[in-house]
Amino acid sequence: MKTPLWLVVVCLAASLPTQAQTFKPIELKDQELATLRGRYVMPGRIISFGIVMTSTWQNANGEVIGATSSMQIQQSTIKPQFYVSMINEKGNGSTSSQGTGIVTGGNGLNSTEGVTQVVRAAGDHNSAYNNVQINVTKASQAPATEQQGQALAAGSTLVGANGAGALSVSSTATGVQLNIVANNNQGSTEQRLAQGGLMQNTTLLGGGNQVNNLTSFNVVLRDNVTTGSLNGNLDQLKGLRTQGF
Repeated sequence: MKTPLWLVVVCLAASLPTQAQTFKPIELKDQELATLRGRYVMPGRIISFGIVMTSTWQNANGEVIGATSSMQIQQSTIKPQFYVSMINEKGNGSTSSQGTGIVTGGNGLNSTEGVTQVVRAAGDHNSAYNNVQINVTKASQAPATEQQGQALAAGSTLVGANGAGALSVSSTATGVQLNIVANNNQGSTEQRLAQGGLMQNTTLLGGGNQVNNLTSFNVVLRDNVTTGSLNGNLDQLKGLRTQGF
């Protein structure tokens, strides 16, 4: 028995997708959005944002040179400002030996994007530590702040030196940079936050050195969000654009 032509047509039509149906988007709930990568923060939820950058160099004799540069922004902040505290610790008084290591290349490091952490060693018994931390906490109000150290004005440079090496902390149109050049050809380290990227770069040419680079981003979110707070934001963050961030 032959199958009628009209029956074949009906079966084929039923198997095809219906183009006339209107696509209806599915609205995701807040709980579902919170599990997505990247997540989100409602306007007015951030009540405090801070950056702390620390670089230190300790030579084989225990002498330490370094600095901490920090900035914290709240709704009451008028202008974003970095403050610098110098680190200067004496050692055992002896003189470290001359570094004899050689490290070549690395020109491409000046063109990297995002977070770049580099350690290049041509010596013995060294340790180098590069770390980035993002700390997010909740509170009903912004924490009390007390900026310590010397203000780092835009376009200025603060310097320091001791038996371990020479330090410079500079603020330019592209961001903030901490540099340490160790004495006796022991090496150098650089930590730079600029143009949406972070660089932590250490070169070791001698022995017995301990180098640390740490950048910490600290965010405080409002614990109880009210309807009125959703209309607010931290306009002070816009001031970072002029500093290259």
